[in-house]
Amino acid sequence: MKKITPKSFEEALSRLESLTQSMQGEMPLEDALAAYQEGNELVRYCQTKLAQVEQKLQVLDADGPKELNLESDE
Repeated sequence: MKKITPKSFEEALSRLESLTQSMQGEMPLEDALAAYQEGNELVRYCQTKLAQVEQKLQVLDADGPKELNLESDE
């Protein structure tokens, strides 16, 4: 089976939704297995992307929350 490499998290999520819908209907066993394997790869991809974003957010928030001043100086 070839390696799945989505262009983005959103693309991977969309493909997962499509696979889920197709697997809910009638599907030959071999096709279902291939869809399951592809879905598994996509889930791992999404988990990795989410972990990377979470790590970046933790770095950005390391200094604590910042006060937002919406008033102009004029």
